[in-house]
Amino acid sequence: MFESLWLQLQHPNTQWVLAGTLLLGAASGVLGSFVLLRKQSLIGDAMAHSALPGVCFAFLFTGQKSLPFFLLGAALAGLLGTFCIQLISRLSKTKEDSAIGIVLSVFFGVGIVLLTYIQQQGAGSQSGLDSFLFGQAASLVRQDITLIAGISAVLLLLCIVFFKEFTLITFDLAFAKGLGIPVRFLNGLLASLIVGAVVIGLQTVGVILMAAMLITPAIAARYWTERLTGMIVIAGITGGVSGVAGTLLSTTMKGMSTGPLIIISATLIFLFSMICAPKRGLAAKAIRLIRLRRRTSREQVLLTIYEQYEKKDLCVTAESVWKKRRLSPSLCLKALTDLEQERCIECIENGVWQITSTGIEKGYHTALKQRMYEVYLMHEMELANIEFDQGCFDPDRLPGETRERLFSLLKLYGRMPELRKASHEAEKGQIANEF
Repeated sequence: MFESLWLQLQHPNTQWVLAGTLLLGAASGVLGSFVLLRKQSLIGDAMAHSALPGVCFAFLFTGQKSLPFFLLGAALAGLLGTFCIQLISRLSKTKEDSAIGIVLSVFFGVGIVLLTYIQQQGAGSQSGLDSFLFGQAASLVRQDITLIAGISAVLLLLCIVFFKEFTLITFDLAFAKGLGIPVRFLNGLLASLIVGAVVIGLQTVGVILMAAMLITPAIAARYWTERLTGMIVIAGITGGVSGVAGTLLSTTMKGMSTGPLIIISATLIFLFSMICAPKRGLAAKAIRLIRLRRRTSREQVLLTIYEQYEKKDLCVTAESVWKKRRLSPSLCLKALTDLEQERCIECIENGVWQITSTGIEKGYHTALKQRMYEVYLMHEMELANIEFDQGCFDPDRLPGETRERLFSLLKLYGRMPELRKASHEAEKGQIANEF
């Protein structure tokens, strides 16, 4: 297998196809990042489907199979489809997603009709227009790859040159207008670049799959970073790797089209990112959720034990804790074990725990934090100048007046926790003598 792959890589046409799919994937990933952040993910699909009648008209006018004319016709049809979407949204009450669905269906239907008509003509079987539906990268010759690679390089260069402007109109259009930036021109330029990326990808991945080529690398990159620069770089790399991987797989797998394999490669990278990304991935979220659940259960168990201590009942059982807090027995036992390791409680006999001085101190701060937050919620309008949430609430960091006000309210409601270390030692000795 590796020998055949190595021999295929020595072939000049394979090398050109690899270079073309690499640049195409990188350009699609970079431009797809802006499409995703502008919440226009379906626009690429509409442009791809709108390009099909342009390709058919180009063949009808020229009468020959010429990739430059095909790309020109596809670009004009894609721009026309984009203009129709904006026109429908602006002149009617139709929402943009509905306008995209209308334009996509109508243009693709016209393209299929024209394609059927061409195939019924004498030279229709030689037109090669079927490859624009699902892509056929292996049929590209050196001149075609050179054209596609050149356009991809120009698209990447324009994205670098206008990166700041594209960023501004993506995140804050009103601010860009206030600065006097030509927003309409930049929107048109970005739309033209997206059309260009869609058009050059038609022959490689086809009309049906081009939207996935545009969006999937961007979505995968979004899981790895919170910064636009990093997202664009990762999306470009993801798109390029997907293009190369799909081309290599199609080289080793006989009868398999390059376009679908490129999309499958991009989808696998997306799935890996969705699961394994360090901050936004599902695995990381599951780990954070498990840790939060354990920390919360430990705090709840400690709070229950401390409330029993306030009632001068130093001993608790696991059953009494999980019934009061409605925790699962396993989670409750795990919390009790953790608290015992932290020396907040100690086991005086099988199934019975007693709070320690360390536990009293920690329980006091936990109860104070929770009760102050509860009082804050009760008097939220009065304390509206202070904003915080329970997860990052710290009584010691509150302004002095606010802290004193919350203390007075706790005393008023009889909810002020008590810290009785001296009496605790005596009570502890008494209970030990009883057992």
